[in-house]
Amino acid sequence: MNPIIRLSDNAANRIKEIMSDKESNSIGVRVAVKSGGCAGMSYVMEYAKEINPTDEIIEDKGVKVFVDAAAVMYLLGTEMDYKKEEFSSSFVFNNPNESERCGCGESFKI
Repeated sequence: MNPIIRLSDNAANRIKEIMSDKESNSIGVRVAVKSGGCAGMSYVMEYAKEINPTDEIIEDKGVKVFVDAAAVMYLLGTEMDYKKEEFSSSFVFNNPNESERCGCGESFKI
């Protein structure tokens, strides 16, 4: 079975950097989807301080990503990447389920 989310090397390395901050008592990062944005849905990332009983746990390239149960059906087959550009850097979701993405890249539609 394919993982819900695959991590690019850049994404895994960035999560490792974030998690190495000793002040963060997190066990990984959580990915969720919420309603909002101009296309209808947007990705949410946050520190995971505990495992929710309904989380799907992805362990890839030495990091843990917790996927909110409600987001699983929207994220199947997604690659999570991390892009660094001249003036910004961010996690990017390459989601094959998207039928539309807003112009600013912040939200999507399935």
